[in-house]
Amino acid sequence: MQLKTCVFLTAIAALSAGHANANMIWDIYAGGVIGAGGMTIFADDDTDTNAAQSFGAVVGIDIPAFRFEGEYNYIRTSDLNTNIAMVNAYFKMPSTVIKPYLGIGVGASFSGEYDDNTVNVDLDTSAAYQGMLGVTIDTHVLPVKFDVEGRVLYAPDIVNVANVKPDILNYDLRLKVRYVF
Repeated sequence: MQLKTCVFLTAIAALSAGHANANMIWDIYAGGVIGAGGMTIFADDDTDTNAAQSFGAVVGIDIPAFRFEGEYNYIRTSDLNTNIAMVNAYFKMPSTVIKPYLGIGVGASFSGEYDDNTVNVDLDTSAAYQGMLGVTIDTHVLPVKFDVEGRVLYAPDIVNVANVKPDILNYDLRLKVRYVF
C-alpha cells in the first residue's frame, strides 16, 4: 500500500471513529453560517430593497426532537450593516439522512450603521425575530452536519432618523455547517 493511501485511510478512520458522546441522547455543536438574499427597509410609506449577505456563528444543543442554539450574525447591504444576536429553537421532523426542520428565534439587533448617501447614523439596539425552514443533511460518518435553510428576520425601529423609525425585513438562503463534539 502506498504511503499516501495509508495516510488517507488513517485520516478517514480517525474522523469517522465517532465523537465522544456518540451514545448520548444529546449533542453539543458549534458552527458557521453564510447566507445571501435581500433586505427591505420600511420607513413610513417608503421602502428600499437591497441585496444582503450574512455571516455568523452558532453554538447549541441537539436533542432527538428539538434543537436549541445561540446565534450571532453580521448582515451587510449597500446601505446598512448590523450585528444580530439570537436564541433559536427548532422542531425536527423524524427522518434518516435528510431531516426537515422548522425554527423560530428571538434576539436583538445592535451595533450597526445606516448610510444611504444622504444620512449616516448608528443603529439603535432593537428587538429582532426570525423564522426558519430548512433541512439538515447528516453525514453519519463525520461529526459534521450541514443545514440548508430559508430565513426571514424582522427587526422594528432600528434607527431614529428625523423622527422616522424604519423596520428591516431580511430574507435569505443560508448554509450552516455544524461540528458535533
